[in-house]
Amino acid sequence: MKVVKNLALAFAATLMVSGTAMAQYPERPIELIIPWSAGGGTDATGRIIATMLEEKLGQPITINNRTGGGGIVGHEAIKEANPDGYTLGIVTTELSMFKPVGSAEMTYEDYTLIGLYNADPSAIFVSADSKFQSMQELAEAIKADPAALKASGASFGGLNHLSWVSLVHLLGAPADKAFWVPTDGAVPSLQLLASGAIDVAVSQFPEAQSLVDAGEIRPLGYLGNEANPKQPDVPPITDALGLEFAIAGWRGLGGPKGMPDDVVATLTEALDEIVNSAEFAEFMDSRNYGVVWEGGSDFEEYLRKRGEAFDAAISSAGITAQ
Repeated sequence: MKVVKNLALAFAATLMVSGTAMAQYPERPIELIIPWSAGGGTDATGRIIATMLEEKLGQPITINNRTGGGGIVGHEAIKEANPDGYTLGIVTTELSMFKPVGSAEMTYEDYTLIGLYNADPSAIFVSADSKFQSMQELAEAIKADPAALKASGASFGGLNHLSWVSLVHLLGAPADKAFWVPTDGAVPSLQLLASGAIDVAVSQFPEAQSLVDAGEIRPLGYLGNEANPKQPDVPPITDALGLEFAIAGWRGLGGPKGMPDDVVATLTEALDEIVNSAEFAEFMDSRNYGVVWEGGSDFEEYLRKRGEAFDAAISSAGITAQ
């Protein structure tokens, strides 16, 4: 009787294992956390990734904009989620800066990295009626007194703030005197610029395009070393001021640490197909977003090197959390 009972239990266990192995991910809807406000570049690119992943995976994906703390709230929510593959998130440049700045202890090592899909340099914008007509004129004002210029472009210690203080530092002015107005994203900062509340905005070009097209703000230059063929009248900082500038923003898809290998493989394969598709290229090109693909371990190596570069830049600029 005991032998029969053991055989029955073993058979039941076999059925359970077989059932698990046969389960196909995903079996239910997925949540995608976006750590920035609606309407910005991370939101726009995150939503197209979600739409295309829905088609690939056959399950709906719900967008959750978890804002606050300069991206800390959303990134923390991604990190602390159940690593079952049903909560994913768009991880952004700030993940390379939280720890060096001292605003949070999170790094890329706290996440399961699925793939990098975008990288773009920031640009400098002024209002349409600004007295500054060129990067050279703005540079002279920065050298004279960086505290007299109110600049913004999202959170303190974020990419655009770091880009601004790095520019101040490269021009030989005291970077710790730079006047930065923190906001919850580039879009609110650009609205402040258009209203005349600040003097300068630092933003990626796609987020500023609508206000540029409306004639409310003007670009003065890219904080990069190469010209953008789509913006031939906007000089890179190397041409305008003779400065080398190596900092750029990035965006990728990730999840909490410890996601199952088969789930990561499914997501990486799907994202690879999306990022290298004509549809995604057309979407990104129409909004001036750069497309870069680095999957899995390549994404991890990209972030390791980027972390070292940001760490060095933040240290030289003397930025610490407030």
